[in-house]
Amino acid sequence: MIAFAHLLAILLYVGAAALAAAPFARPVSAPVRPVVGALSLGVVAHVVALVSVGRLNHQLPLAGLGPSLSFAGLVLALTLLAAEAAAREVSLTLVAAPLAAVATGIAAVIGLRPVQEPSGLAGVWLNAHIALSFVGIAAFGTAAAAGTMYLVERRELKSRRFGPVFRFFPPLDTLDRVNHVAAVAGWLVLTFGVVLAISYSLAYRSADTLKVVWATGAWLGVTAVALGRMLGGWQARRAAWVSSVCFAAVVALYVAFRLAGPSGGQFL
Repeated sequence: MIAFAHLLAILLYVGAAALAAAPFARPVSAPVRPVVGALSLGVVAHVVALVSVGRLNHQLPLAGLGPSLSFAGLVLALTLLAAEAAAREVSLTLVAAPLAAVATGIAAVIGLRPVQEPSGLAGVWLNAHIALSFVGIAAFGTAAAAGTMYLVERRELKSRRFGPVFRFFPPLDTLDRVNHVAAVAGWLVLTFGVVLAISYSLAYRSADTLKVVWATGAWLGVTAVALGRMLGGWQARRAAWVSSVCFAAVVALYVAFRLAGPSGGQFL
């Protein structure tokens, strides 16, 4: 059941991306309803899979590399679904849906065995930190996806190549607004997650250097974008570049720390 539900979620995420790419193959309108429907079914299948994992292990599927990656894929898919349904656009699906599928696929391959988490208040505290952190990272990823698409479309406009990108991508103002809102939302949520992490470490004298460095780097990246937009007067192009580069650096740092660090762990 768990394996089938994960596979179904992956196939639906990939299918949503394929549907979103249809206007590139032939001149058709953006298939908003089919894409949103595929994403919705994928999220439902993913929720069923993680609920089954939680019931099997008698704890929330957050601790451990496999469960946390699967949860990250779910949060990214949920964030994408909310953005596409609200904007009635499907272009972000081209970037974010494959990322959700990859994270879910890696989780399914390496296994969903959780790390034993603390009980009582400590467990609730830790799970709240992990959940908020992943939501913040997912919002940051949405800002980066919108920023990357902004740069691609802007380059197409400057070169006067009015091809599929120009026809299919939303207006630059829309992408800029998504980048702005997602960056600020990601910063707020990730800040709460980091505060919970710091207070948990101080209260239970539990800290890991790699986790601290990675979390600090992620928070500094999204903080730079959010404060640059709110206080620094950053224009769309600069914000798009910084959000894309910072999120890529956060992902690269995560991969590097996973390869260099121990196999266990509750967040990394």
